[in-house]
Amino acid sequence: MVKAIIAPSMLSSDFANLASEAERMLNCGADWLHMDIMGTINDIRGFNTTFAGYFSNIFQFYMSKSEILVPVASLLRHFIHQHILKPYIDALQDGHFVPNLTLGAPVIESLRKHTKAYLDCHLMVTNPLDYVEPLGKAGASGFTFHVEASRDNWQELVQRIKSKGMKPGVSLKPGTPIEEVYPLLDGENSVELVLVMTVEPGFGGQKFMPEMMDKVHTLRKKYPSLDIEVDGGLGPSTIEAASSAGANCIVAGSSVFGAPDPAQVITLMRGSVEEAQKRS
Repeated sequence: MVKAIIAPSMLSSDFANLASEAERMLNCGADWLHMDIMGTINDIRGFNTTFAGYFSNIFQFYMSKSEILVPVASLLRHFIHQHILKPYIDALQDGHFVPNLTLGAPVIESLRKHTKAYLDCHLMVTNPLDYVEPLGKAGASGFTFHVEASRDNWQELVQRIKSKGMKPGVSLKPGTPIEEVYPLLDGENSVELVLVMTVEPGFGGQKFMPEMMDKVHTLRKKYPSLDIEVDGGLGPSTIEAASSAGANCIVAGSSVFGAPDPAQVITLMRGSVEEAQKRS
């Protein structure tokens, strides 16, 4: 039976007191500390990550809610791309943002000096291979990359992650079929964790997508001993759906950091996972 793991997302913490926030979460019963790393943009046309990802995901979200908003959202997206994002990115050397827009390797390295905790790093970048060496040196424990950004080189990527002593994981966006991660689990050099995003990556404040639990259920049935992680909108009101589907690693941000009693929330979520495992 896989272990119940609760991983508060440090993206919701007080960045000015990151070390003390990490210690506070561990004292509240956290197993891992989840570190979201959003770095570079290889192709601005794809609106894949960071600032471009924020705009793209926001527009996609609202466009899906109302047909009336489609023309307006499309026009705004085009305007921002042409007149705000593109001129700025074109001015940067080789068309990349600097690789430390959120919690990059220097932050991981600094935090590692103050904690022995498992640092669960989720890479929302277009070139994860470039981050293996610096994150390995910085002291990252887990390295989870997106399948959408590594379809052509995942085998090399997994091998390098393991060579640096990190646990390799793969994540997928809500729109990506679960079948895309099967080759990464069935191969000789496989990943050890799958992160199912339960919101669109790129911006906070979104609601938990219960329809993503079908992916979790499918994974658990096919891979009983796999660490299955869920991230996005998890809290006391949604943990039951995730745990019943088979998720054992729970990432939670505002529901933990914003709670009057974070320890109580962590205990509740762990209990939900453990009770679901007893029933299965």
